[in-house]
Amino acid sequence: MCTVTYIPTGKNKFIFTSNRDEAPKRSATGMIGKEIDGKALLYPQDPLAKGTWISISNKNQLVCILNGAFIKHKHQPPYRLSRGIMALDFFNFPTAIDFFEKFDFDGIESFTMIIFDDGKLYEFRWDEKERHIFPLDISKQYIWSSCTLYRPEWQEKRRTWFKDWQEKNKVIDQNAVLDFHKNGGEGHPNFDVVMKWKDLVRTTSITSVLKNEKQMSMRYEDLLNGEIEEDTLPLVIQKMPND
Repeated sequence: MCTVTYIPTGKNKFIFTSNRDEAPKRSATGMIGKEIDGKALLYPQDPLAKGTWISISNKNQLVCILNGAFIKHKHQPPYRLSRGIMALDFFNFPTAIDFFEKFDFDGIESFTMIIFDDGKLYEFRWDEKERHIFPLDISKQYIWSSCTLYRPEWQEKRRTWFKDWQEKNKVIDQNAVLDFHKNGGEGHPNFDVVMKWKDLVRTTSITSVLKNEKQMSMRYEDLLNGEIEEDTLPLVIQKMPND
């Protein structure tokens, strides 16, 4: 939930990739499928809270969560609801706007949520007091880093690494993106894109979503045991009456 990139590759196409930096005991064991409110979902499941940090649906939606909003906050449990469960609750709402307006965020720890909702891209931050909603340009590339693990200067370093990688990779495919998510950095184990801080927190997995006009494919790589799992959801695109 700590280093995330969004890279458009054409009309209705993108590569979305998330490195999860977490306690090894919370490493997911693989992907699962589930149906919520008539939507087919695909996601890696947190073994403790049974939620997730990234999920896709066959209704042309993607949700990804990073810990923290703008600055590192004080962890003050108990919280009313886990952020991973909230990520699944998102799919109970028809659109992202409905979720922003109607979901009760009180009692949920600070987070940053990246949402792709049927052609629209949002950055949504909750600081435990207010909602901050930022519509994004789907034609641009983005990188996010969790503020709970990385100070502003290390977040800036990641943006610099990402910019350097963009300049070196004029033709971008999923393999090139995965190479950045595995090898980006300066050789500092605490802060590289694949990181390890003592035995407490490390990059446990890399999840990458490849989207085109007809489907979303999810690739989940467990870095602890070297296993890779892949699956695909055909998209059910809602058409307007005059389409």
